[in-house]
Amino acid sequence: MSEVLEIDVATGEVIRRDYTADELADRETRRIKFEQMEAAAQAKIAARQAVLNKLGLTADEAAALLG
Repeated sequence: MSEVLEIDVATGEVIRRDYTADELADRETRRIKFEQMEAAAQAKIAARQAVLNKLGLTADEAAALLG
């Protein structure tokens, strides 16, 4: 299991502990959201590239045209 490292800057105290159940659930939720966002971004990139391919343009040519 992963560890949480807590450092109290004022005292220099270092605490190593395991994640709580709530922290693990939150971490998993954030991981899933990140993967969904990444998949959506990749789909958007692929869709844009498909349009460019259909028009016979490169990304640089499209950027030059759209200014």
